Amino acid sequence: MNYRKFLIAALLVMSFSVQAKDITITRLTCEMREGRVTISDAPRLGWQMSSPENGTRQTAYEIEVRDVWAGKVVWNSGKVKSARSQLVSCADAALAKDRHYTWRVRVWDEADTPSAWSAPSDFSILTSEAAFAGSEWIGAITRKDARIPEGRKYHGSELKKPEAKAAWAAVDTLAKKSIYLRREFHVAKKVKDATAYVCGLGFYEFSLNGEKVGDSEFAPLWSDYDKSVYYNTYDVTSQVKKGGNAIGVLLGNGFYNVQGGRYRKLQISFGAPTLRFRMVVNYEDGTSETIVSGKDWKYDFSPVLFNCIYGGEDYDARREQKGWNMFGFKEQDWRPVVIQEAPKGVLRPQIAQPVKIMERYDIREVTKLTAEQITAACKSTKRTVDPSAFVLDMGQNLAGFPEITVRGKKGQKITLLVSESLTDEGACNQRQTGRQHYYEYTLKGEGVETWHPRFSYYGFRYIQVEGAVLKGQKNTLHLPVIQKIQSCFVYNSAPKVSTFQCSNRIFNEAHRLIEKAVRSNMQSVFTDCPHREKLGWLEQDHLCGPGLLYNYDLTGFVPQTLQNIADAQHANGAVPTTAPEYVVFEGPGMDAFAESPEWGCTFVVLPFMYYETYGDDSLIRKYYNGMRRYIDYMTTRANDGIVSFGLGDWYDYGDFRAGFSRNTPVPLVATAHYYMVVRYLVEAARMLDNRYDVAYYTHLGEEINKAFHREFYHKDTRQYGTGSQCSNALPLFLGMVPAEDKQAVLDNLVADIKRHGNRLTTGDVGNRYLFQTLARNGLNELMYTMHNHEEAPGYGFQLKFGATTLTEQWDPRQGSSWNHFMMGQIDEWFFNSLAGIRTVEGKPGMKEIEIRPRPVGDLTYVRASTETLYGKVAVDWTRENGVFTLKVTIPVGCTARVFLPNEKEPKIVESGTYSFKK
Repeated sequence: MNYRKFLIAALLVMSFSVQAKDITITRLTCEMREGRVTISDAPRLGWQMSSPENGTRQTAYEIEVRDVWAGKVVWNSGKVKSARSQLVSCADAALAKDRHYTWRVRVWDEADTPSAWSAPSDFSILTSEAAFAGSEWIGAITRKDARIPEGRKYHGSELKKPEAKAAWAAVDTLAKKSIYLRREFHVAKKVKDATAYVCGLGFYEFSLNGEKVGDSEFAPLWSDYDKSVYYNTYDVTSQVKKGGNAIGVLLGNGFYNVQGGRYRKLQISFGAPTLRFRMVVNYEDGTSETIVSGKDWKYDFSPVLFNCIYGGEDYDARREQKGWNMFGFKEQDWRPVVIQEAPKGVLRPQIAQPVKIMERYDIREVTKLTAEQITAACKSTKRTVDPSAFVLDMGQNLAGFPEITVRGKKGQKITLLVSESLTDEGACNQRQTGRQHYYEYTLKGEGVETWHPRFSYYGFRYIQVEGAVLKGQKNTLHLPVIQKIQSCFVYNSAPKVSTFQCSNRIFNEAHRLIEKAVRSNMQSVFTDCPHREKLGWLEQDHLCGPGLLYNYDLTGFVPQTLQNIADAQHANGAVPTTAPEYVVFEGPGMDAFAESPEWGCTFVVLPFMYYETYGDDSLIRKYYNGMRRYIDYMTTRANDGIVSFGLGDWYDYGDFRAGFSRNTPVPLVATAHYYMVVRYLVEAARMLDNRYDVAYYTHLGEEINKAFHREFYHKDTRQYGTGSQCSNALPLFLGMVPAEDKQAVLDNLVADIKRHGNRLTTGDVGNRYLFQTLARNGLNELMYTMHNHEEAPGYGFQLKFGATTLTEQWDPRQGSSWNHFMMGQIDEWFFNSLAGIRTVEGKPGMKEIEIRPRPVGDLTYVRASTETLYGKVAVDWTRENGVFTLKVTIPVGCTARVFLPNEKEPKIVESGTYSFKK
């Protein structure tokens, strides 16, 4: 008996001993995204691993896939000898489409011992046709009956033309009203799972049995609805109940239906608000039921009386219908829906993360406007300011809307005006950011009421409240009492994946300025600003691209951005400056805003930055033909190899108001970008083994370089163009400079910086090329000096000015917007130079990492990290008493080459945490 106990104990010990040494599989992804992912073809799976021991590595894996509805394993990879743990193809699995799957994985370590199986994750292989099978587009009025004008020309002076005014005035007002839609259904069996597919345009809010499903705002993410229409998928298993159920959907206009009414940058409409919906309920007995949008739904008007993405929102709580989205609601006065025309675009699953309320800010300071200030504000703001007005400083400039909790009488109205700056008299000032934009809330008078807008947002720091008082204030007029008010910071929920801190206050705060500006403008797309335009101007996507990729998980955001750019590409191959292209800039002086090579080249450059970060070349392959068409179009615009159109180094710096490039010739900047994208295309052609294109575009690139030097290079002075910083930095960055002249051109660049007092003169476009040219040529000390001050131009000046987000101009006193991230290129330098984190050259994907920190200036420490597909890479270095100490953390599955300062040979390390001293 004792022998048997001993044997059992020994076997148990052996079973634990063959587990891989404490490897834990921590994060499962499909197409690099967590959660339930909907795809249309064979998935690429990935997983992260952690281990308390240094040097742990994967040598093999096994994947198991289970069909959820069939309840059985449908594929097992078997043990595959491979270190690959990201973008692992399941093409061999031959998985059936229109199915829902779960999967799990285990791995073997370097000693060939297996880990435990991971927790399961799931994905669906589903076509959009299957997702919405049997459903129809429904709403209140068809596009035809609404008499909605066609075209993308309605902006600026065009909107002032009598014929344009008449066309929009003739639109049926029903076409821009927010509506409720509802449908009831019964469940008689035990539910196994339930999934809802929803596309409500422009924006929607979906509820089931009275509860909002999900926590997104402004869903689905906006697009060019003539090309792509995004939908969302929800697991609603826990919200479906036995017996009666009710579906409710609230619709708003968004960018789908911009008809104006207050401030608007443009007007465009793809149709009246519309819904397409399908829910699939699978029962435990193997049967299923579908509920689809169709003629059996009903609608009524919602309490949202006005909503415009540019103009704001009005809400009358007296018009709420209690229980409208609950089973058993009396809907006899509701109207039958109209079957509408479908949007022209292709239905696609939304792959970027949803927009949400991500942060909240409370009041920092309250200022009651005096009678004299109110009189002055009525003039300066061009509106009647109510005598009750007071202004709240919320402390942080952001994108979003206010939320109020209030108590008052039925029918009382509160107006909320928001802005990022104040007039001289202290009122909210929208003069430079688009006026009038405001929110009105009419109380229902039933106790405490909480409200925030649903379908509009703005960039603001200040809230001007009219028609109410704060709790605790005198209230002789018996106005509504606001018990709580907050600024809701609304942005795309793509996770932040970085940390950065150093001993330099200006750098730390500059990093924060950039982060808040990026977040403000990371909505459905990367916008230029969150108020005046809200358009997807493209140049910042690649010029700030490396910094964005260090800081945020863009595995879903970038692919959706590229789809938007592909949708915007014209038939002749041209790529506009904005995507989606809601307005076509035409007319005198507008050509440069319609097309500019520095903007359009994002279509070519961004897929390579994505590839560099994630090791995924699928975007390069998918959009190769579009890239080539763009370059061929550029060739038709070139004159003897020189491209002469565009915006150039937009918003460069000098003794002038920023705007069009003043320091650097526009043709120089345009032609350099033409050359750059040709080089990228040659690399893409090699990846695709397209030998003809390799040869053809290599030759084209050589000819462009020759033309560039004929036109812009002054051999006698070793200067390009005007000798400006951008003029010389661009060809240096792109490797265009003859080898024998490189040092002389670099010396000229440095001399110009010193001639300007160690200050920059570059703008939106030139910044990255200047910063990275200095960094890549060992001039990090100069970079440090150039930015470590509180004068204009510089990040320190913006901080001294009191900015809480990065501003449009280097000198915010001169600029229109105080919430732009286009000047945020220094973030790349913080990570790849100060911290020294980058992928090994020629080894994309951060599986092979280079750590090469640059201790410069008077920095005494830098602590930074970024999450790769494999896990966190962290650097922590200090300088004290002449000793440099470096601590690095490398995720399982990766190796790193660690270079200490002034050392040429790296130290090679595998996963784990290591310390070095010098």
